[in-house]
Amino acid sequence: MEQKKTIKDVAELAGVSKSTVSRYLNHGYISLEKQERVRRAIEKTGFQSNFFARRLKTKESKLIGIVLPRMDSVTVGKLLAGIGRVLEPAGYQGILLVSQLSVSKELENIRNLQQQGVDGILVDSVGITREHIRLGRESALPILYTGQKHEGVHYVKLDDRAAGRMMGAYLRQMGHCRAVFAGVSERDTAVGIDRKQGFIEAFTEGRRNARVDFVETGFDFLSAYNQAEEVRRCQATVVVGATDNISLGILRYFHERGIKVPEEISVAGFGGYEVGAVVYPALTTVAFDYELVGMKAARYMLDLLQNKPVEECMDVPLFFVERESVRNLTKACEPEQPASMNGMT
Repeated sequence: MEQKKTIKDVAELAGVSKSTVSRYLNHGYISLEKQERVRRAIEKTGFQSNFFARRLKTKESKLIGIVLPRMDSVTVGKLLAGIGRVLEPAGYQGILLVSQLSVSKELENIRNLQQQGVDGILVDSVGITREHIRLGRESALPILYTGQKHEGVHYVKLDDRAAGRMMGAYLRQMGHCRAVFAGVSERDTAVGIDRKQGFIEAFTEGRRNARVDFVETGFDFLSAYNQAEEVRRCQATVVVGATDNISLGILRYFHERGIKVPEEISVAGFGGYEVGAVVYPALTTVAFDYELVGMKAARYMLDLLQNKPVEECMDVPLFFVERESVRNLTKACEPEQPASMNGMT
C-alpha cells in the first residue's frame, strides 16, 4: 500500500519549509512564486488530509479564530455571547486564544490562527499597531477588530469619546468641579485616551475652576482598590472609574474605611455591569451593550467572508444609568428658602 503523503513530502518537493506549505494551505502570505511551487507539489504528490482537503475543495473550514485580551471579564462573556448568537446558526465554530493584555501576545495569536486553517479572525484588541495593519494587508483572511479602531483595518467599536462626554456633562450638571479619573494607561487608545479625553472635555468646557486629576490603575478590581488611597488624596468631590470594575474596587476601599458615598465623595463608572445595580449605593454608569457589539462584529465577519457589502452604520447605542452613587451638589449649594410670613403680624 502506498504510504500517505505528508506536508513534509510536499515541502521537500517544492523546495520550501513545512511552515510555508502550512501558510499556503491556510491562505497565509507567501510569495506568488512559492505559491505556484507548492501548488504543483501538492498535485504531484496527491497530498491530502481530512481538514486541508476540505479546505482546498470548499475554501472554508467553518472555523473563526477569536483573540481575547483576558477571560476574567464581564465584557468578554457578553461579547462572546453576541458572537455566538450570529456565528453558530451560520454553521461556524470559534477557536479562542487569550493575549493576557499583551500586544505582542495578541500578534502572536493572530499569526498562529492564520496558520490553523480558520476562515477569519475576530480580535478584541489591546491596541492596533503597524504590525497589526501589516498582517491584515498580507493575509487573504479577513481580520476584524473590536474594542479599538484604526482606518487601516476592519473594526466595530463603541464611541468611547462620546461615552466620556456623556459622563462629563452629567457630573457638570450635578455641580461637581473637582474630579478624579481613575483609568488605564494610554497604551489602550479607546479606554486610556478616548474615554478619558471625552470626559475631561465635557467636564471642564468653559469652566476655569473645573479640574480633573488622573490616577492610573489596571483594569482589574484589585489594582483599583490598591490605588484608591491615591484617589482619596486628590480631595475631589467625585471619582470616575474608566470601567465599572475600577469604580467597584474604589467603592470597596471607601466602604472599608467608613468613607460615605455619595455624602463625602461620589463614584461613577462605565460599562453597565449587573453587579453595579446590587452594590450599595448602586453605581451610576454609562452602560454599553457588549452583546450587541459581538453580534455586529460577527455579522460584519460573515459579510466579509461572503464578499457582501458591509453595513455602513455600525454604531452601538450608549445608555446613561443614573443611580444613587452620585450626589447632586447644586442642591447642596442652594440657599434655604425663608420661612413663610403667612399668619404673622
